[in-house]
Amino acid sequence: MKVIKRDGRAVDYDRSKIAIAIEKANKEVRKSERATKDDIDSIIQDIQDLNRKRMLVEDIQDIIEQKLMEKEKFELAKKYIVYRYNRALVRKSNTTDETILGLIRNENKELAEENSNKNTVLASTQRDYIAGEVSRDLTKRLLLPEKITKAHEDGILHFHDADYFVQPIFNCCLINIGDMLDNGTVMNGKLIESPKSFQVACTVTTQIIAAVASNQYGGQSVDMKHLGKYLRKTYDKVKKQLEDKYSGKLPEETIEDIARERQKTELKAGVQTIQYQINTLMTTNGQSPFVTLFLHLEEGDPYIEENAMIIEEVIKQRYEGIKNEKGVYVTPAFPKLIYVLDENNCLKGGKYDYLTKMAVKCSAKRMYPDYISAKKMKENYEGNVFSPMGCRSFLSPWKDENGEYKFEGRFNQGVVSINLPQIGIVAGSDEKKFWEVLDERLELCKEALMCRHYSLLGTKADTSPIHWRYGAIARLEHGETIDKLLKGGYSTLSLGYIGIYELTKLVKGVSHTTEEGREFALKVMQYLKDTVVKWKKETGLGFALYGTPAESLCYRFARIDKEKYGVIKDITDKGYYTNSYHVDVREKIDAFQKLAFESDFQKLSTGGAISYVEVPNMKNNLEALEEVVKFIYDNIQYAEFNTKSDYCHVCGFDGEIIINDDNEWECPNCGNKDHSKMNVTRRTCGYLGENFWNAGKTKEIKSRVLHL
Repeated sequence: MKVIKRDGRAVDYDRSKIAIAIEKANKEVRKSERATKDDIDSIIQDIQDLNRKRMLVEDIQDIIEQKLMEKEKFELAKKYIVYRYNRALVRKSNTTDETILGLIRNENKELAEENSNKNTVLASTQRDYIAGEVSRDLTKRLLLPEKITKAHEDGILHFHDADYFVQPIFNCCLINIGDMLDNGTVMNGKLIESPKSFQVACTVTTQIIAAVASNQYGGQSVDMKHLGKYLRKTYDKVKKQLEDKYSGKLPEETIEDIARERQKTELKAGVQTIQYQINTLMTTNGQSPFVTLFLHLEEGDPYIEENAMIIEEVIKQRYEGIKNEKGVYVTPAFPKLIYVLDENNCLKGGKYDYLTKMAVKCSAKRMYPDYISAKKMKENYEGNVFSPMGCRSFLSPWKDENGEYKFEGRFNQGVVSINLPQIGIVAGSDEKKFWEVLDERLELCKEALMCRHYSLLGTKADTSPIHWRYGAIARLEHGETIDKLLKGGYSTLSLGYIGIYELTKLVKGVSHTTEEGREFALKVMQYLKDTVVKWKKETGLGFALYGTPAESLCYRFARIDKEKYGVIKDITDKGYYTNSYHVDVREKIDAFQKLAFESDFQKLSTGGAISYVEVPNMKNNLEALEEVVKFIYDNIQYAEFNTKSDYCHVCGFDGEIIINDDNEWECPNCGNKDHSKMNVTRRTCGYLGENFWNAGKTKEIKSRVLHL
């Protein structure tokens, strides 16, 4: 018989545990009220005589209480019931006090390092975090099934964004910015009409971004192609004004030149508005909007020339950077930029290759933009090219009633990630056991994701008018529910995963970069993808497999498993797990091999995937970067560059980040100690832990030099 624990695990039945539990209660009552050994054996035998293959632990405890009552051991039964009740209270006890106090005292480093766009010192951010901790506590104690909460705490899975689960809000989205600009929108009860110029369109766009970000907890993406028509409107408007005033007085060529110059001036001002507004605006939850700008030149777009001008200006201003409080140009974390490589700009003689060269130069200095291959994306998404959401998850193709593909105006309901290395630790090299445990834990993940779905059902459009009533997602009526947008694949529910590399090492004894390991790893990925497809058929909901770039989760899972299972060579000893399907940072593999290898995994991770390549000294390696970009276009859907140079985003210091006497990362120029606001070379072991780098050693290291 298997006993199903509260966290959903199936364990072997052990009769001695029943005897021990009753004996503990026995010690709390008078001798005359105690159960004899024969009584206990009889109760155990009654349970075994049921001949059940599986029993819930709660059902076993119910039977024990019932049998004690039948044997008239009323006092003993009462003690046993009280014991169970007290244990339940402990499991549901308040857990927020120390977390919140630590946050206010700025001692909670896990929260402080959780998001790069949140500063936990600020009162507004603290207010959001305090509300979030209360939500997390209510979620854990009351809103989620106990087995899901237990699985989250044990690192079996990660229930993302529990700090927002108490509210009927969702994760990420693709803002339908085209509809909102063309048809107008409403904010704070005020009508915003369609703009008549580029700069006004940019201002309205940033207002929309701030309003949207304030009413969801994940990122949002904006396709910049919708601004092209407004840049042309600016030119047409200025030209008409000039013609009305100077026709017959100035040559037509002069009027056109002046109109072009005015257009360029407004272009620069409009893009600057977007950059500065996004970096200076605060959403109502005390953070910068987590926004991505999608830069794609589509052939056949009537405004392609204007959009090329916009992309050029966006890259130019990102390359320059933005001044911090000390007047130093630094790399802003937002907006994130995604640049699409297509036939017209893939460095093979295309008309817009000059933009790609600018993008590469910008990547070398500012780490942005990321790159998407239109060629590979079309292969994976039924001929479509579209932006990932702010969290880098991708939507599945979906057609409207007219048979037209639709991506903008869609969203992600929520994410649950599975800890694959822990399954490998439990199963060891027993592959049969691995598949059994994987199935059990995937069912837990499905149940957790359904909790996300059920929490949104019945939500009224009026809870977030900017999303549901005024165009960001839909234009529903007052009082209408959002239910139809939750079903049929319009929105997605994402299954994330961590640690394909470690899992393969545990089960097969080799890296997934070997032939044997690769075969197993791809088999696991295919199984995960098949599972979400099966869930979609069973429920009619849009499940997707998401290679989450959640670096903090890589550390959380590894920390839990190290505490639980001890130090395991090449697994828990590193202090982190590799992200999704990624190649471990210590593997000897060049950028081209890495991208080619990981491309096969991206094809299966259609709910979201990104690959990284690390290039040393990028500023002096532009030709090499251009070769990698060409390779990306032909071989992999989505990639970005990392570098082997240290860099501080607070002050712009481009040198070597030190470790101070407290074993903390510290910029020697400005004293910044927040590693989420710096790029630090991963040396020797690749470990970038909570506050220090230790190359597999302990905290005794006091060196101020990272090269050890």
